Amino acid sequence: MKLQLYILFIVLLTTIVVSDNIKIKQKLKSNMITQYKLSPTEVDSLIDMFADGVFYGRFRSNTFVYDNQDSSQDYTISGFGGSIIYKSGYLDRFGFTTGFYTTQNLLRMGNSQLDNYHGGKDTFSRYDMASSGKSSIESLAQAFIEYRDDRSRIRFGRQLFESFLTKSNDTKMIPNSFEGITFNSIYIPSTKIKMAFLTKQKLRDHSKFHHIFAYGDNSNDNYAKWSENDDGAMHRGLTLSKLKDKGIDDELIVIDIRNHSFENSTIKLNYTAVPELISYLMIEGSYKIDFGKARIIPSIRFMHQFDNGAGDIAGANIKNNTIGYRDTNSLDSQLFASKVDFIQDIWSLRFGYSSVSDKADIVAPWRGFPTGGYTRAMGQTNWYANTDTYMLRGDYR
Repeated sequence: MKLQLYILFIVLLTTIVVSDNIKIKQKLKSNMITQYKLSPTEVDSLIDMFADGVFYGRFRSNTFVYDNQDSSQDYTISGFGGSIIYKSGYLDRFGFTTGFYTTQNLLRMGNSQLDNYHGGKDTFSRYDMASSGKSSIESLAQAFIEYRDDRSRIRFGRQLFESFLTKSNDTKMIPNSFEGITFNSIYIPSTKIKMAFLTKQKLRDHSKFHHIFAYGDNSNDNYAKWSENDDGAMHRGLTLSKLKDKGIDDELIVIDIRNHSFENSTIKLNYTAVPELISYLMIEGSYKIDFGKARIIPSIRFMHQFDNGAGDIAGANIKNNTIGYRDTNSLDSQLFASKVDFIQDIWSLRFGYSSVSDKADIVAPWRGFPTGGYTRAMGQTNWYANTDTYMLRGDYR
């Protein structure tokens, strides 16, 4: 039955791609965010709402081969899959979107090796593999109702939400997605505003939506550590049982603002909070200096992490090792980052620097990276306490 469903998925996806291959419906930006070139329009009837909708198909394949110094941790893993996204027409400004994603793990591994899979773990679910032997993921990662007008939109349901600390991070098989309500607006001149109230998250390597700011610790489940938010930047001390004991619901509030009022400049403001636990405030500014075909863009970012109770519950270190920390029960911390980008035609060069204060680790488990765009390299977490990072990066595109 599973094989038949997968074959049907491939046939449908191929039909979508081939039958209308003249139109370019979507493209991937350099940060792997999908930009839709063809979008549904307003319709006059419920029938047209479905009939005039647009399908978007996509194949995906990722393979990882790791040769470690410790041969017991060597592994090869591969995933094949894709997605079918459907966006309906808009009736009286209302529409809906669904997005089905799948990844089929082509190389099996034993449960004893699951802890070793890091770069390739997004091709399957470690929790599903360990608890039931399932090596694939099928997920309705997007399913939302939308209301839109010329300058704003409201979405309710499962969706991708891009802000400073929340990202789809869609670089492998299935994106990171959220459940909740979001609001986007351009009512204020030269200003984009995003707001969100998010109640659930589904990390890329999970088949089901889970808690947004709680680490699994069910004593009756041998694999509970992979059942909730087990992102590499999640605090291992903020367990689900501890939050339940205190009656705390882990929900996320986001306000994200981008302003271009001043010529050649961009100012970004972000406030993100998990009430009763932790909050973040970020301000960033950049200025573009043109030199004909070349341009220089200096940027600066400052972020403060406010401990609103999480430190007393979990401690200052996200791995539960507070040796060397000045205040072991506080998560107050801050980040400073700066960079200069030199861009000419298809070439670019970046000098970046970031520094985390010698206080506490920054907790950021929603796939938005505090040092992203400045000093973060793929697969690296460089926002632990007392961490300075320098980056020299060149790009040809």
